[in-house]
Amino acid sequence: MTATIPAGVESARDLVGPAVAAAVDRLSPDVRIVASYHLGLTDAEGRPAGRSGPAGKALRPALALLSARAAGSPPERGVPAAAAVEFVHNFSLLHDDIMDGDTERRHRPTAWTVYGVGAAILAGDALLVLAQDLLLEGPAPQGLWASRCLSAAVQRLIAGQGADLAFERRDDVTLDECQQMAGDKTAALMACACSIGAIYVGAPAELAMGLAGFGAHVGLAFQLVDDLLGIWGAPEITGKPVRADLRARKKSLPVVAALTSGTEPGRELGVLLRQTEALTEDDLVRAAGLVEQAGGREWAEKAADSALSSAGQCLSDTEMPDDVRAEFSGIAEFITARQW
Repeated sequence: MTATIPAGVESARDLVGPAVAAAVDRLSPDVRIVASYHLGLTDAEGRPAGRSGPAGKALRPALALLSARAAGSPPERGVPAAAAVEFVHNFSLLHDDIMDGDTERRHRPTAWTVYGVGAAILAGDALLVLAQDLLLEGPAPQGLWASRCLSAAVQRLIAGQGADLAFERRDDVTLDECQQMAGDKTAALMACACSIGAIYVGAPAELAMGLAGFGAHVGLAFQLVDDLLGIWGAPEITGKPVRADLRARKKSLPVVAALTSGTEPGRELGVLLRQTEALTEDDLVRAAGLVEQAGGREWAEKAADSALSSAGQCLSDTEMPDDVRAEFSGIAEFITARQW
């Protein structure tokens, strides 16, 4: 099933796109060309790509703008916060692509394969600095509060990415550890996106906390779905080869659920993934089957549903306009829709 992109996501791209492009123009030429290419604003030669905003679904900017609206402000007031979240998200993607050795993103060669590892790292660093600049140039003290919110999310994101890398060298990763990693690597920034717009416009703490709780649950559900797509997702949807996460032997949530299931398929999966030889296509098909037989797929699907239900409860418990609540709910359903 392919979900329809909510109208709020499309409008967020149009609203935040000019702010993103204007901020990127501040960068030095050598860094700007890499950042612009990664964001989808230009092609590899620096020629305009003909789109109004950065590539991708603009989910996090849409959530940031919605959180400003939840606080009773027009979405335009939340644009700097939305652009900042988008920059941090793409900072992490630029670095992730290098660490994971990914050669394709959004159906184009990744930035590091085009410009080199060093240039891609610098572009990611530049986007992180731009994010903080945008917030600190905003109203005081709200801009500072939003900056601290984003910094805390980045610290957790880095901790999660570090754990993810460490898991590659371990055969004893527990499901609790894997869930903590997902909470840091993905859910923390989603929680920030859902609350930073409200913080930036000076919303009460109760609203910001409720929105952050919603975002944390949605972020976990998103990571669970992403992990499912990493094994069973169609390349035209994921932009990566089928069973890509198994090929990389990633300790994703469905895989760890299978490995720790205490079942015979789980034990067979562990033996297969520990072999020193490269996994063949037949091995990958067998590994995907073993994850499913050991209950990893079913566990991840139920966990995603549970996280989405908890997110909905946070929305119900948080005071905000009904139309804003409905849009938050629609985006949550969109980003966790089954697409395999």
